[in-house]
Amino acid sequence: MGFLRSLSAGVTGLRNNTLMMDVIGNNVANINTIGFKGSRITFSDMFSQTLRGASSPSSTTGGTNPMQIGLGASVNSLDTIFTQGAFETTGGLTDMAIGGSGLFIVNSNGKQLYTRVGAFTSDSAGNLVTGSGAILQGKLADMNGVIPIGTTLQDMKIDMDRRFPAKATTTASFSGNLDSLAKVDGIDATGNLVVGDSTKASMDIFDSQGNPFTIEMTFKKTTDNQWTWSASSSTGTINAGGSGTLEFNPDGTLKQFAYDGGATNFQMSTGLGTSDLAIDLNVKTISQNAGKMQVQNKSQDGFASGMLTSWEIDKSGIIVGKFDNQKRMNLGQIMLAEFNNPAGLMKSGDSMYDISGNSGEPVITSTGGNSTINTGVLEGSNVDLPEEFTKMIVAQRGFQANARVITTSDEILNEVVNLKR
Repeated sequence: MGFLRSLSAGVTGLRNNTLMMDVIGNNVANINTIGFKGSRITFSDMFSQTLRGASSPSSTTGGTNPMQIGLGASVNSLDTIFTQGAFETTGGLTDMAIGGSGLFIVNSNGKQLYTRVGAFTSDSAGNLVTGSGAILQGKLADMNGVIPIGTTLQDMKIDMDRRFPAKATTTASFSGNLDSLAKVDGIDATGNLVVGDSTKASMDIFDSQGNPFTIEMTFKKTTDNQWTWSASSSTGTINAGGSGTLEFNPDGTLKQFAYDGGATNFQMSTGLGTSDLAIDLNVKTISQNAGKMQVQNKSQDGFASGMLTSWEIDKSGIIVGKFDNQKRMNLGQIMLAEFNNPAGLMKSGDSMYDISGNSGEPVITSTGGNSTINTGVLEGSNVDLPEEFTKMIVAQRGFQANARVITTSDEILNEVVNLKR
């Protein structure tokens, strides 16, 4: 009957090496599957039959070891190896690869799943989806580009009809130089009228609806280190603060800028049903030195509304929209899931994973910690083909060896049967 043990052990060896070939075959089949994580199989010996137990040494005899005969091998584990795959550059706008241990979160038919595959595309509704139609999850920004805090997830949808809201001008800055040798109004020595020197600078400003208006600033010298300024507009009505004075220090730096009539800013009504504009004029960088006289507009903080023209994803997973008014605004942020034991995830097909009792619950996080998002690239399979071929040889030889155990045991049993002849 002892021969039956070798037969059974050989059968377990055949079964295990067949399973090993199944794992190798799946790994090799997915050598070009993006985001694929290879698997490995490990074996352990099965229950052993004890022929004699161990004995402790005594004063007269030594101890003896146990005598046990193994009954074959069994599968110890089938593990998913979550090592990093190599990155392949694609240049695709929506192609992404995770560097680190995170996984993309997707909504597949109402169920939250996880994947390393970053080959997303946009559907007709603007959703970022996988090849099987699962929708990428993250957080959408509000109309002001503010991404909400918390871990509540939403479908990542890019609304190409989105507009960047207009902003009314509240500050306007001018810079340049006023010639300290400029003439002032008066009568020369011969009694002729002298017209003083002046210079002008214009600037486009905007109301709360993004309607443009042009204001023109005129600077005119009145006496040493003293100038007047006045503003005019052909498209709006100036209500207050449309004129004032500038005073310079002896070294040519600005000493004081003032509005006439006690105004605190430049005020103008648009006549288009929008709120009146109240603009702080900034002339701190205007100097008074001998030389060319020129003042130009430097900046203003208003702008017209804009339509979304394109968008991109940065390394932190933030989707940044670009608008035709040259402004940029956050549209949302892609969130990732981290697991204490990613190898414990259950494979769900389509290169997706589901949580299991040993994976732990997902920790929803943005990038910047254990993981980063790389755009324009995809993560390749982490299967090492030379290693798989080596394992294939080992599995083949293991199968052959166990087959020899079975055939040899069969031959011995046949000899036992033939003893009666």
